[in-house]
Order: sequence, then structure tokens, then C-alpha cells
Amino acid sequence: MVNKKILGLMGLATRARKIAFGADSVEIEIKSKKVKLILVAEDASDRTKEKFQKLSEKFDIPIIITGTIEEISKAIGKSNKAIVGVKEENLAKEILKINNGGEFIGEN
Repeated sequence: MVNKKILGLMGLATRARKIAFGADSVEIEIKSKKVKLILVAEDASDRTKEKFQKLSEKFDIPIIITGTIEEISKAIGKSNKAIVGVKEENLAKEILKINNGGEFIGEN
């Protein structure tokens, strides 16, 4: 299950138009060095996870495998999206910090 704060930040990034979503779009943005963080749904296909893991290593971009396709899709207001690329540096850092347990204020 994905942290609610991460979902909230993903929604914020979406409204700020600072994300790419969907495998093709995220891959293009990664290759043009715009993505600062990759989020992949736990229930994405193994092939998809492997592909983005390799892209993450090649381009030195942090990757988080968390949540379900449904949770991620709902957070960004789309349907059936397993991959999200965060393009804003500070949002990416904040999501990583929360994912790594660095944020406890208001935790439920």
C-alpha cells in the first residue's frame, strides 16, 4: 500500500503538470533527462518493472515500486496508469523522503 502523503504529492505534481504518465511517455521523458523520480505500481507486469529498473540504473534516477495501478491512477486522475515519472526535483525529493520513512508528522 502506498503512503497517502505520496499520493497527495502525486496529485499536486499532476495539477502542476510536473509528471509524465504511461510507459511510453515516461520513457521519452527519462531519455530527455526530465524525470527526477520513477514510480511503478507493484501490480505492473514484471517486464515493465524490469524495463524501468534498467532505465533507472542507466540514467541514475531513483525508482520506487509502490501501490497498485488503481491507487496511482486515482492519484493522478487517470485510468490504468502503472508508471509515473515526476519531473519536479523538490516533489521528487519529498516523495523519496516520505518513502524512506523521513516524514512522520500527521502519519496515520
